[in-house]
Amino acid sequence: MLVSAQNTVDADLAALAAAHGVATEYVGSTGRPETVTASTVVAVLGVLGVAADTPEAVAASLAEAELAPWRRLLPPTAVVPADEPATVVVRPPAGRPIAVRVLLEDGATVPATTSGDAGRARTVDGVAREERTVALPALPPGWHRLQVTAGDESAEAVLISAPARVPSPAGSGRVWGWMLQLYALRGDDSWGLGDYGDLRELVRWSGTELGAGAVVCNPLHAPSPVLPLENSPYYPSSRRFRSPLYLRIADTPEYRSAAPDVRAAVDALRPDTPADRIVRDPVWRAKLAALELLFPARRHDALAAYRAEQGQGLEDFATFSALAEEHGVPWQSWPEALHHPASDAVAAERARLAPRVDFHAWLQFLCDEQLAAVGAAARGAGMPIGVVHDLAVGVDPGGADAWGLQDMLAIGASVGAPPDSFNQQGQNWGLPPWNPRRLAEAGYAPYRDMLRAALRSAGGVRIDHVLGLFRLWWVPAGRSAAEGTYVRYDPDAFLGVLALEAHRAGAVVVGEDLGTVEPHVATALAARDVLGSNVLWFERDDPDPERDAPGELPDRPRPPAAWRAGAAASVTTHDLPTAAGFLTGEHVRVRAELGVLGRSVEEEQATADTERAALIGLLRAEGIIGADASDQEIALGLHAVLARTPCRLVLAAPGDAIGDVRQPNLPGTTDEYPNWRLPLAVPDAAGGHRPVSLEEFMASDRVRQLASVLAAVR
Repeated sequence: MLVSAQNTVDADLAALAAAHGVATEYVGSTGRPETVTASTVVAVLGVLGVAADTPEAVAASLAEAELAPWRRLLPPTAVVPADEPATVVVRPPAGRPIAVRVLLEDGATVPATTSGDAGRARTVDGVAREERTVALPALPPGWHRLQVTAGDESAEAVLISAPARVPSPAGSGRVWGWMLQLYALRGDDSWGLGDYGDLRELVRWSGTELGAGAVVCNPLHAPSPVLPLENSPYYPSSRRFRSPLYLRIADTPEYRSAAPDVRAAVDALRPDTPADRIVRDPVWRAKLAALELLFPARRHDALAAYRAEQGQGLEDFATFSALAEEHGVPWQSWPEALHHPASDAVAAERARLAPRVDFHAWLQFLCDEQLAAVGAAARGAGMPIGVVHDLAVGVDPGGADAWGLQDMLAIGASVGAPPDSFNQQGQNWGLPPWNPRRLAEAGYAPYRDMLRAALRSAGGVRIDHVLGLFRLWWVPAGRSAAEGTYVRYDPDAFLGVLALEAHRAGAVVVGEDLGTVEPHVATALAARDVLGSNVLWFERDDPDPERDAPGELPDRPRPPAAWRAGAAASVTTHDLPTAAGFLTGEHVRVRAELGVLGRSVEEEQATADTERAALIGLLRAEGIIGADASDQEIALGLHAVLARTPCRLVLAAPGDAIGDVRQPNLPGTTDEYPNWRLPLAVPDAAGGHRPVSLEEFMASDRVRQLASVLAAVR
């Protein structure tokens, strides 16, 4: 790779980077511009398949980037607003007659017209071409096709007609609900961790008994079916398919109709439940053995219909799962002939492993059945939203989606975050990003299918790191997290597909937009009615000229009436202290014990004490608590603040309802802290933690007290 001695980006490289959405500078967390090195820009362009390692390569690639749109009659994908006229630019050979039509999703054909006047012109590969404008009539929301013929050239593009907004939760009303780590809420009938049956029961009870309107659930994405199972729900094998680890065995029709001896054999497999940890591997071994006993009784016709409906995506996922059982993970360690799902070797293996492929497809069929029962329970309980599924920002590079969708992903890079005051070296999350050009060439179908799966039987979707619909921090393979840069995506396409699929599902969308948000991003999300995320710990008042020095950022909490309405409000998140943990200083104690504090214990505790005092001051100023309130009363008061905001969705963690002091995940740790392995629990007299079952949770007076506080949201 040849770069300047100063490793700086020259004008030609900057132009090439801009043509492909690669940033050469960005505004960092300090608010100051940060420059990106030339070597990083060249490496990211290389991941995109753009040669830039010599001045000659840059010149050739820049010329190609300028000519590429002119070589096409029309773009591969066009996004237009639904129910209003729109235009699309096409580039036919100059002077040729043009015929245009729209093939609607329902099979009907709609004529379109072209302008008589030509726009810009250019000669490409010896052919004079000109820009013309296609005028489209108002189209219904849907996935349509735009077909254009100009002389002897013809082309077709995916035409996405997208609603202006996603559906609002409960119309113009407000809703409260739970934000749940499903594995942590174990019922008496579940096997070692919370399952789909527990989710169904929580939804039914919360809606009918408490008046809750939503349950936002941790990602239920499928892990690779190979031990040890991945603990983090945010590092899945597939975002399109579900985790069979959460299946309630006794709820399957195959179990209910099984012979007594088969049911007895299945029941005997139930594993012991560890007291203070979620241990996934023995649960999966037990459920896998139970499901294998029941598999011969599968409903063949229903499964065949399901596989036909799900198409090639399910076949690839099930094939990956069968191959992973034989060869392990990551798939990059498999025999090279099996590295691509479209290879002849994979086709042969799919045939050889047909019974096992059938088995893994059946597991997904069962997952969909049980989640459909959860959706039915939400509707039966009168929930205006129901279950909102969390969508992780990416996938394991050695897992099913990275294998099946490798042509759509930038396998040579991973997603992360630039350096900031909390992570001075930056972050590398190890997740391959979408390749923007290839996704557009595919008409955004993989993204659509992922959203469609998340919204099936659901009332909404929460998008982790929603800023990734606009840009992502790419870290080229072999480089540190700080040696990355931002790559931009087409937000009109991403948001258009999101709005269309949410519209069809009648589903709300919540975007996790914590951190530094570019102004145009906030505006675009709000315009689409995508709810943001407001977290009490982070809500700070706006500067006041009468109270604050110029340039000084206030450290006082934002009054609830001043919160934005278009958001989901919560006290905390899975990555932050619980209410009880914050009030007791548990978050400082644990991080100090593990050695992950960025400063002295004394400084950290002083900051925590100041923040605690400021929040208590807010509660008193609002008249929510008195001078001698207990920690439990303060925790209820923090949720009363949420109820007083205009936020359209208000969320509470089950752990905050019962006084759990441990947060589900402690960023900056791996094995030092039991991330994603903690059951819902309360402190016990011996200084440990006593797990709380779903049944105990539903019988708790503390839970009902919190629900009564949040009832004001309605």
